[in-house]
Amino acid sequence: MTTPPGPQYPPGPYQPGQYPPPGPYYPPPGYPPGPYPPPGGYQPPRPPGTNWWLIAGLVLAGLLVLVLVVGIVLYLAFGRGTVAANKVAVGDCLKELPDSGRVLAVDTVDCQEQHTGEVFAVITMPDGDFPGQFLIEQYQNKCGPELAKYSPEAASDPEVGLFVLYPSKDSWDEGDRTVTCIATTDTPRTGHLEK
Repeated sequence: MTTPPGPQYPPGPYQPGQYPPPGPYYPPPGYPPGPYPPPGGYQPPRPPGTNWWLIAGLVLAGLLVLVLVVGIVLYLAFGRGTVAANKVAVGDCLKELPDSGRVLAVDTVDCQEQHTGEVFAVITMPDGDFPGQFLIEQYQNKCGPELAKYSPEAASDPEVGLFVLYPSKDSWDEGDRTVTCIATTDTPRTGHLEK
């Protein structure tokens, strides 16, 4: 046997007609990326959409809770006995006298409970433009004679004072025309004024 020209390589470990033993198995390459679904019809789950009904329900529930809280706060702040200052009537008793300049509401109680004031007259001023402080004071001065008519004993009692609610310019523009005369005592009392 003659050797062809060129470099000579050592003989291999295999004899003619023999093949190398099988090597490790390599899997076929994966699918190339693409927009098509994998074989077998499997579809991955869609991401969940926004549930607008749930959001609307939570918002409405939040508003309902807010309205309830505001209602409870108003009830506790003003209580059942709170009345608009220009809506009290003769014979109503006030738990406490208002301490602010502009009075919008007062706390009324049953006169058998302790109170510091009793309404004995409500005088209505005539309609028209706001009369000014001078004319309002003229109406306030009518409270003394009204107390003498309502309770002569209270009018002569030095423990009984006068407190007057009258319209301000703002409340006049809202329709308030009442001058409310209230008999007061320094210490809380129970029962109506002696008549």
